[in-house]
Amino acid sequence: MIYTKENQDKGAELMRALVEKAWESAEFKEQLVKNPLRTIKEFTNNSFTIPENKKLLVEDQTNESIIYLNIPAKLNLDEMELTDDQLEMVAGGDIIAACAIVTVIGMFAGGGYLLGKDLAQ
Repeated sequence: MIYTKENQDKGAELMRALVEKAWESAEFKEQLVKNPLRTIKEFTNNSFTIPENKKLLVEDQTNESIIYLNIPAKLNLDEMELTDDQLEMVAGGDIIAACAIVTVIGMFAGGGYLLGKDLAQ
């Protein structure tokens, strides 16, 4: 799976919408935690699937007395597709821009794979 900007954007948008809905509705949040795949499928009108060898876990991290640490999957840079502008920044030696690009991709890579893959169909 290539992590395109389009897939990253779609995944980030779906994640934002799910979080907002969970903040607004305790019932939705409870369903999302208990049965994330079914809840997200219903939320997306059945346009969401994950690969058979993957598991989807939703963790309720709204307890303000707990500090949560998420360790994301290690990025496979060979599967990322950068825009021409991003490639130009990296090739031009713009270290700060390159770090920002990798950080943003890293933040949404998991979501881009799970969320963007199927929404792009």
